[in-house]
Amino acid sequence: MKIIVIMCALLAYAFGASALSLDAAIEKVKQNNLEIDAAKMDEQIKELEYQIASSTGYGSLDHNQYALRSNDALNVFGYKLTSREASFADFGFIQYDSTNPNVTSIIPDDLNYPQARNLFSTNVTYTIPLYTGGKIEQYRKMAQALKALSTLSREEHTVQKIAEVKKSFYALSLLKNHLYRLGLIAHNIEKLEQRAVAMHEEGYAKKVDILEVQTKRADVERLVEQAKVNETLLYHYLSFLLNENVESIIGNYEAELHLDIPLETMLNENRAIKKAEQSEAVSKMNVSLQESNFLPQIGAFVQYGSSDDRLMNDFSSHDAYTVGLQMKWNLFNGGADKAGLEKARVGNLKAASEARLAKETIVWHIRRLQTQMHMYEYEIASLKKEVELSQTVYENYTGRYEQKLASMSEVIVKQSDALRAVMKLQEAQNARNDVIFELEKIAAKELQ
Repeated sequence: MKIIVIMCALLAYAFGASALSLDAAIEKVKQNNLEIDAAKMDEQIKELEYQIASSTGYGSLDHNQYALRSNDALNVFGYKLTSREASFADFGFIQYDSTNPNVTSIIPDDLNYPQARNLFSTNVTYTIPLYTGGKIEQYRKMAQALKALSTLSREEHTVQKIAEVKKSFYALSLLKNHLYRLGLIAHNIEKLEQRAVAMHEEGYAKKVDILEVQTKRADVERLVEQAKVNETLLYHYLSFLLNENVESIIGNYEAELHLDIPLETMLNENRAIKKAEQSEAVSKMNVSLQESNFLPQIGAFVQYGSSDDRLMNDFSSHDAYTVGLQMKWNLFNGGADKAGLEKARVGNLKAASEARLAKETIVWHIRRLQTQMHMYEYEIASLKKEVELSQTVYENYTGRYEQKLASMSEVIVKQSDALRAVMKLQEAQNARNDVIFELEKIAAKELQ
């Protein structure tokens, strides 16, 4: 009965309305996975930062509009000069008396106590850096390199999630096969129990034989339930990866995976190594950036505008322009620039060392995984023979029990051996698949 229930469940999963293929799941994970989405947004941020860094060299154009009112003597006189409306009367010449011999003692009210005046000033200013010692160029290069780093990170996340999806599909397929085998074992134990009960009724078996086989059946049922729980968890994890509910999959993924990629190709395609190399390049750019602090900074500006006591009144009559250059060259800052340059050089040496370490680590990781893969391949071949042999031995002992040539305990032992072999085979197959997927991640396989 239980084997029928299990088979029905498997068929329901295999042909359910929401069944998902591996190809469709890979496309969904690339589009819907939340971690990949976050990595894409990081990539967009770095692209915008690159655009910001690139725009610095084009200078800036600013429009300034002022609306002021003051009765401060200096401000009022300045406002009149700015709008080209100053007169001799503003200097107090009205109070000048030619009969007064002490002209210098006169304190002109028009100059010191002027009436309040408005100033509406409209200016457009364009400033542009002419020479920065390479600072702007290095900022642009570093922003571009950081953008490339974010792209590598996004691709790394994508490869990781694709591998996890494939791993889930293959694990589910192996688990279904495992459930099928457990179902057959449960069916055989149920038949054995029926034989034991029949033989006990005829006086050819003991009550303890029935209890032993019932205990074993309960053990197998526990393993079946355990496998079904693991299957449910795998579907939950697959739903998490795809950010949508997945209840069943379609396709057969029980065939053994194979991966034959040369070591050099793996190293050339590995994104962890590319990221380390890119970080080294960024650190080298930072050295050049720090060196620019020892060079002068030269800029130019052009300003054009008009001022009056009324807004936009006779603009052309009161307009004015200013052009200029500025050079700034820091000659001493307590040694901070020198320390910053030395820090950048040490950082570059560290990044170069980390790049070499990343490559050596990946080489060791690949060789370790390849060794494990060969070990699992040998173990799987051996376990397949063991499963076949243990099943044959179990069936043989079942027949011997019916002929009273073996005890129920011996039959249960042989059945346990067969079950143990099945469990070990599934573990070895899962372990080998895990190694294959880890190698695929290293080689960045199937990103597209």
